[in-house]
Amino acid sequence: MALIVQKYGGTSVADATRVRDVAERVLYTQQKGNQMVIVVSAPAGKTDELLALARGVAKHPNPREVDMLLATGEQISIALLAMASADLGGKAISLTAAQVGIKTDGTHQKAKITEISLKRIKEELEKGQVVIVAGFQGIDEKHDYTTLGRGGSDTSAVALAAALNADMCEIYTDVDGVYTADPRLVPNAKKHDEISYDEMLEMASLGAKVLHLRAVELAKKYNVPLHVRSSFNENPGTVVKGGENMEQGRIVVGVAHNSKISKLTIARIADKPGVAAMIFSKLAAADINVDMIVQSAGKDGLADISFTVSKDDADRAEEVARSMVEVLSAESVERDDNQAKVSIVGTGMLTNPGVAAAMFETLAQNNINIEMISTSDISISTVIPGELVEKAVQALHSAFELDK
Repeated sequence: MALIVQKYGGTSVADATRVRDVAERVLYTQQKGNQMVIVVSAPAGKTDELLALARGVAKHPNPREVDMLLATGEQISIALLAMASADLGGKAISLTAAQVGIKTDGTHQKAKITEISLKRIKEELEKGQVVIVAGFQGIDEKHDYTTLGRGGSDTSAVALAAALNADMCEIYTDVDGVYTADPRLVPNAKKHDEISYDEMLEMASLGAKVLHLRAVELAKKYNVPLHVRSSFNENPGTVVKGGENMEQGRIVVGVAHNSKISKLTIARIADKPGVAAMIFSKLAAADINVDMIVQSAGKDGLADISFTVSKDDADRAEEVARSMVEVLSAESVERDDNQAKVSIVGTGMLTNPGVAAAMFETLAQNNINIEMISTSDISISTVIPGELVEKAVQALHSAFELDK
């Protein structure tokens, strides 16, 4: 008997028909002799709808109350899936994060899981129940609801799989697996049968939306095998696991992009030790994640510092930057929301020179100007004008022969 954790995204439970389809799939897998723990997201569009309601009643809604509101989305899905399973002859029970005991820190909208109690889940599994758990949510030490950030249901599923020592964690979504690029931008993108944790981590961090970054981090840390599949068909998907036996022939395995970034520049500040530390300490204190950073060469004792953040954090980042203008004796703060990050990923970069040159040459040949560059051992990222992202992704995908 295997213990399987399955996660279903919002599109998989978008309406009554889809919920019944998921229930049939779950019960079919259980009938093969498996114990089943199911994690579900809110129905597609529900989280955005709830956020719009919050912003409709308050310009700056209280983060605690936002999480209290958002937590209701997943409760719709778990209750409906339990009802559908029972109607199809199965035994199922829905549980919120509070009922399970998924404990987090107190950072609303970006909470991190600190502990999971397994007592209730194990009791229900022993009764032959399918256990359906609300993803995306947890409770802090005050027993207040918290949420894990967009895409956080993936993290809920992997954390449960790790805690339960599950045999497999299956992530069901609206795509067949992990592709060499976003198929919506590159129609001839190829699906990977397998990909390493490290490569998937880079893809997720650089904009690939198939898996939540923190979910992949957890899977790697606890060696949880992931199978990314579509809930709309029975096709095999992509297995994400350790690097052994990975396909070694490709230098680059994928092109990722992120169009939801903003670039801020603090212009003409003192080029001296401690200035950068001051800026980014303030941003960190405001719980703003900074991605890429570039400091221009100093001239006349002054320099510019540019950095990128998520568009969701751009307003707060700009507010922090402007609050420091006088302290830094800066000339101005400039913001550009028309930016995109395009990246190539592959463990083969570690042992193959010339990859960066090939990437930059490809972009130059397509008249795409590079505004910022960052690298890691297995990725190279560039910031380019937002309107050129599709052109850049297609050109790089072709240049590195990812369609073959």
